[in-house]
Amino acid sequence: MARSCRSRYLVWEDVTVTLANGKKQKNKKCLVSGLTGLAESHRIMAVMGPSGSGKSTFLDALAGRLSPQASMAGKVLLRGGSPPPAGEKMNRSSSLISCRDVSYVTQEDVFLGTLTVKETLYFGARLRLPELTTAELDEAIDETLTKMGLEECADNTIGNWHLRGISGGERRRLSIAVEILAQPQVLCLDEATTGLDSAAAFFVVQALRNVARRDGKIVVCSIHQPTDDVFRLFDDLLLISAGEAVYFGESQGAVKFFADSGFPCPTRRNPPDHFLRCITPEFDQVFAALKQTQRINYVELSATDGLVDLTTAEIRATLVAKYKSSIFPEIARKKILELAHQEKHDYDDEDDDYDGQRRIVQQQQQRPKQRWWNQFCTLTHRSSLNMTRDLGYYWLRIIFYSLVALSTGSLEFDIGTASDSVIARGKVVAFLYGIMICLSIGGLPFFLDEIKVFKGETMAGYYGEPAYVLSNFLSSLPFTIVISFSSGSIMYSMVKFHPGFSHLLYFCINLFFCISISEASVFVTASLISNPLPSMGAAIGVTVLNLMPSNVFRPLPELPKIFWRYPLSYISFAAWGTQGNLKNDMMGLEFDAVVPGEAKIKGEVILQDTYGIDLQYSKWWDVVALFCLLLCYRLLLIITLRCKQRMSSPFRRI
Repeated sequence: MARSCRSRYLVWEDVTVTLANGKKQKNKKCLVSGLTGLAESHRIMAVMGPSGSGKSTFLDALAGRLSPQASMAGKVLLRGGSPPPAGEKMNRSSSLISCRDVSYVTQEDVFLGTLTVKETLYFGARLRLPELTTAELDEAIDETLTKMGLEECADNTIGNWHLRGISGGERRRLSIAVEILAQPQVLCLDEATTGLDSAAAFFVVQALRNVARRDGKIVVCSIHQPTDDVFRLFDDLLLISAGEAVYFGESQGAVKFFADSGFPCPTRRNPPDHFLRCITPEFDQVFAALKQTQRINYVELSATDGLVDLTTAEIRATLVAKYKSSIFPEIARKKILELAHQEKHDYDDEDDDYDGQRRIVQQQQQRPKQRWWNQFCTLTHRSSLNMTRDLGYYWLRIIFYSLVALSTGSLEFDIGTASDSVIARGKVVAFLYGIMICLSIGGLPFFLDEIKVFKGETMAGYYGEPAYVLSNFLSSLPFTIVISFSSGSIMYSMVKFHPGFSHLLYFCINLFFCISISEASVFVTASLISNPLPSMGAAIGVTVLNLMPSNVFRPLPELPKIFWRYPLSYISFAAWGTQGNLKNDMMGLEFDAVVPGEAKIKGEVILQDTYGIDLQYSKWWDVVALFCLLLCYRLLLIITLRCKQRMSSPFRRI
């Protein structure tokens, strides 16, 4: 007989998280120590504590986002809910929690700033709920907008570092809205109100409270010094100091607990401020400094604040001891045992090993498989919109490339076939690769914004690196083609290189591959270094290194064999590009001799004697080499993104 729907509980038992300190695994730092408790559906729980107390680590443990360097002991389980229908068996595999059961909202709100609020939800829904039809997606989006109070700004641009957009509170609510689209059972939020004013913070927490009440979600969020109005919105409170529980229970019971422990909250003090005043070590340093400089009246302060005579370490030790000996830990453990006992009776499981526990496992392993094509199309559509709307991503660079082409064409207008044009042609090609390829670095800040979004979504298992890299390349393809053929045509026609449409076409194709490879190398650098300034410096270094063995400074045969000739000249896209362009331009032409009256010199002779270029293979082989390098750089981008993600990826303890 089927039972009625019951509350769900997120349970954690004796959770301890340690971090290896340096290379010696024996020296471990304890971040969280022996936390036990539970969070109930339809209720919202606050996790409070000083900076560095372990709040974020605890949330990471609940959501399974701990780094590989951290190790966790204890259990994190999801209990309760509706038992299976009569006659239906629950096996071990169905007791596991998929990533849809737990959603995590990070402290930083990361979006593509050119999209609107509604578009962000649309693409988020396409990635999180691929099985829904368009009508169902629209309904889910409208419902989510209403829940989070985002209807008025639904069509507003989000904004970024150079575009004005929605407010900080609206961005925070949008972060929550994107996650609740997937209808998770548990919603974890890190520093839910950081950076918001009191009104925006109240609005955010009120929206979370509504989500918990109306949708029956388990909401757990860390928060730093909320106002009294915000604090009253929370049902439960977990107060942490140095990784240990100072208090766990109903939020309104915390004031009485502190009073019973000998640290009553002053009448006019905000309770959360008082809690943190008791357990934040920095207050000792502040009072000591003020006392030494005689900037406070110690006697007067002692009369108004009874905590001055005690150090926070003493207060914290008293509170921890009081909590451990109180009824609060016993109530939590008793409730956990009752839930475990109830589940064993609710589920008719023939597997002797089944213990009624729904465990959190790796998101990537448990998330339902999505169709790769859906991921690719969604990412391509979103990336294309972002690139098209952001003037700085490609449009400004198209203008810059055209200006560079016009400048070069005017400087070397109608270069001709005189003897001095031999060196001039090489200079033009060198200038082409030295300036135009370096302009690819201009896209780095915009790619870094995409990387932030990518990291959050891949960590949640919504798509993989190949789908992202391919969609990024396909989205940028029209722009790189326009850049290559517009600027290439301007320069080629003004300088008047080798006449003929086929030669012009080759020049533009060669330029397209070089710009594409240069962008890919910049993206690889950005994937490894997330800070904009160091990343830009490294990207410039990689580009210059590619230019060094490219016939610009010395002919290829004259390069030092170690490093410069082998292997750098073979993996330098600039080397293959200049070779191909010089062949395309000079083969079939005749140039005036240095001494007037002597026979003209064939371009093939100049290529071999002056530039040291081997003519045994066609210029199209240089394009083939560029194509292979483009593939290699894109594969390298996939590998670097995957390795970087795994280094910081979450794990789930089973």
